[in-house]
Amino acid sequence: MAIVVAWPPPAGGVPPTAGKAFNDMYTVYIIKSSKNDHYYVGFTSDIAKRIFYHNSGKNRSTKNKGPWELIYAENFDDKKVAWLREKQIKSYKGGEAFRKLLNSNYKL
Repeated sequence: MAIVVAWPPPAGGVPPTAGKAFNDMYTVYIIKSSKNDHYYVGFTSDIAKRIFYHNSGKNRSTKNKGPWELIYAENFDDKKVAWLREKQIKSYKGGEAFRKLLNSNYKL
C-alpha cells in the first residue's frame, strides 16, 4: 500500500541531520531538474537526506544538473515493494504512463 507524501522538503532539501520523515518507511520519488527539466527516479529510506544529497552534487547521475525539486513521492513499509515500484516507474520513463503519473493526484 502506498502512502502519498503531503509535504515537499524546502528547495535544496534539508540537512542530513533532519532524520526520517517516517520510521521504517521507504519512499519512491521523482525529482525534476530546475536547470534542464530532466527527471530522476529513485527510492530511499530518508527522503530529506536523499534530496539534500542530490542537490549537493555528490550523486553521479544528478551532479551538475540541479537544483532538484521533489515533484512526486509514494511511501511503502516494505523495501522490496518500494524497489519494485521504482523499477516500474523507471520502465515508464518518457512514455505515456510516466506522463500520466506526473499528472496524477499523487503529484506534490
